[in-house]
Amino acid sequence: MWEGLGLQVFLMCLGAVLCSAVAASAPLEHSHRHRLSLHRHRERTGKEGQVLHRSKRGWVWNQFFVIEEYTGPDPVLVGRLHSDVDAGDGNCKYILSGEGAGTIFVIDDKTGNIHATKTLDREEQAQYTLTAQAVDRATNKPLEPPSEFIVKVQDINDNPPEFLHGPYYARVPEMSNVGTSVMQVTATDADDPTYGNSARLVYSILQGQPYFSVEPQTGIIRTALPNMDREARQEYDVVIQAKDMGGHMGGLSGTTEVKITLTDVNDNPPKFPQSVYAMSVSEDKVSGEEVGRLKAKDPDLGENGLVSYRFIEGDGMTVFEITTDTDTREGVIKLRKPVDFETKRAYTLRVEASNTHLDPRFIAWGPYKDTATVKVMVEDADEPPAFMATSYSFEVEENAPDGTVVGRVHAKDTDVANNPVRYMIPRYTDVEQFFSVGPEDGIIKTTRPLDRETLPWHNISVSATEIGGHHQDTKVRVNIKVKDVNDNAPEFATQNEILVCENVSPGKVSLIIYNVYCTFSQVTFRKDRSLYSTASIYVTRRGFSRMTQDVYFLPIEINDNGIPPMSSTNTLTIRVCSCDSKDTILSCNVEPYILPAGLSTGALIAILACIVILLAIVVLFVALRRQKKEPLIVFEEEDIRENIITYDDEGGGEEDTEAFDIATLQNPDGANGFLPRKDIKPELQYPMRPGGRPVANSVDVDDFIKTRINDADNDPTAPPYDSIQIYGYEGRGSIAGSLSSLESVTTDSDLDYDYLQSWGPRFKKLADLYGTKDSADDNS
Repeated sequence: MWEGLGLQVFLMCLGAVLCSAVAASAPLEHSHRHRLSLHRHRERTGKEGQVLHRSKRGWVWNQFFVIEEYTGPDPVLVGRLHSDVDAGDGNCKYILSGEGAGTIFVIDDKTGNIHATKTLDREEQAQYTLTAQAVDRATNKPLEPPSEFIVKVQDINDNPPEFLHGPYYARVPEMSNVGTSVMQVTATDADDPTYGNSARLVYSILQGQPYFSVEPQTGIIRTALPNMDREARQEYDVVIQAKDMGGHMGGLSGTTEVKITLTDVNDNPPKFPQSVYAMSVSEDKVSGEEVGRLKAKDPDLGENGLVSYRFIEGDGMTVFEITTDTDTREGVIKLRKPVDFETKRAYTLRVEASNTHLDPRFIAWGPYKDTATVKVMVEDADEPPAFMATSYSFEVEENAPDGTVVGRVHAKDTDVANNPVRYMIPRYTDVEQFFSVGPEDGIIKTTRPLDRETLPWHNISVSATEIGGHHQDTKVRVNIKVKDVNDNAPEFATQNEILVCENVSPGKVSLIIYNVYCTFSQVTFRKDRSLYSTASIYVTRRGFSRMTQDVYFLPIEINDNGIPPMSSTNTLTIRVCSCDSKDTILSCNVEPYILPAGLSTGALIAILACIVILLAIVVLFVALRRQKKEPLIVFEEEDIRENIITYDDEGGGEEDTEAFDIATLQNPDGANGFLPRKDIKPELQYPMRPGGRPVANSVDVDDFIKTRINDADNDPTAPPYDSIQIYGYEGRGSIAGSLSSLESVTTDSDLDYDYLQSWGPRFKKLADLYGTKDSADDNS
């Protein structure tokens, strides 16, 4: 292929050289012909006396051609320019401008020859527009107007066809007819489609015969064989070629791959791999359990391969059922009802498998169904014994002696072996063990007397177990009714009292007594329709008195009609009550006679409640009094103007009550509105401020007190916890003088204390203390 391409390029290059030589002479010849035609035209118009004014044009051309991809050693001659004004003396200069001028195309300014200096590619640019002009070499003035011309790049077959969208993927149904269109492929060629056959493409198939073919001109791929089966082969790899030059020798080509897949159609019926299937099922299986599976094969896909199953005949159509497993496409055979080995040991069924969706195009190919035979064998299982009845009901009289026969249950082994059966009563159904059952014969007996009034029914279970088997058991329900016998004496249904008014009239019915199946002695009786016996109590005298007797006890004998008859004596309590005129009972208690007249129980309770409340108030008052504390602030006490004044200040004498306000002495700081606290003790003791103490009788008492108060208020070391004030003045007229002992702390006193002996017993202690001290000092 490459050898043919090289030969083609050589021939085209040779042709280009010849064409360029012809093109070089063509403009000159064309110019001569044109000039000749213009000269004759001017002579003809001159003869007619008309002069045409137009610019003279010495050369005219339309276009030049240059072959692409030229790779020769010398530049390619594109063409030659020549003007009539060029006399050949070298004064005419040719100038070239436009696309590629000076780079791709150059001109000889003397001869006017145009050459291409570079290799041209038509696929990059197909033509170039240039402008040529002849000017005076010396002055560069135009000798002629500029003329435009076109240089076209002549195409050669240098581009192979290309499939731009490959590889391709296509699908076509299997079993399609010959010539069915699969898809169309298209190739492109970059060469000039208007010149030669460089872009004329022809398609052919290189790989994929004989299954597919391709149309040479359009590239449409079609099926070439009938009845292509997907189940035999699903995918095909096809190679398509596109060749230019009309498919002739020397043309270029390109290829692409096409993957063609056959899609499925329902062209295959389901088929059972075998004609007979053998299965087995145990007789102890329950309804709904799976027996076996079978599958009809269908190679089709999707809904084309769906298969449904059904029974069409057989002796087990009512015993078994078949369904379709959508995941595995199998037919699942299940039990519809339990089977019994002893009754029937084998079943035969005919199963049909058919396609769910049919394709009308292939119905004529045959029925899309298949059948198979299924044989199901029933296996013997060790079954528990079976009772002859689903439940049993017996009756037994109460108080029957031990060992009384209640009834019999019977079970047998349903297996072929027919083993013997053993019976027992599960203890949880007869906790108190009222009954027993014979282990071999199934006879139920009592173990002790029964009492209907305590438990009228006994519901027990009897278990039957096969001897020698797998110890499987079966239970049956046994309901035992205890029959009633006359073993209870009659008695009153209730023990309520009978209430009778004091003013009751003789012959009046006081109460009707009810009981079951009994007769009353010593009273009139009757039986009602509900089989209940009743007795009416009648009053035989007029009036009663609660003060004399408020309660009567009436013994009554009651007999029943049973066999044997039973009797009992019951005591009826009759209470006398007070009633109003309408026989409405007001009271039947004795309390109203004990309490004072007009005082009811409610009034008594109210009185007791009031007493309790008063006692509570008194106790609370006493408790509050005991908890009362001394106030924290010393308030002003009532001024009673007596000689004995209670205050915390030392000072004052017999005349204090007349000399100044007692309240001021009681609370000296109160004059300035300050009430000292007495509940806080100072942490530090401050010494007394130095200063002279006023001499007695030197100042007025009122001024003295105010001065001391002012000092105490302004002294930052004065304790706020107390109101003790020190006074050196005891008052006018005092025979004792100063009683203060503060001065004795720093100075010795020469006072005589003998006068304390005459002050009485209250000053005896002081007299002893000071007298002893004086005597001791004297002795020293």
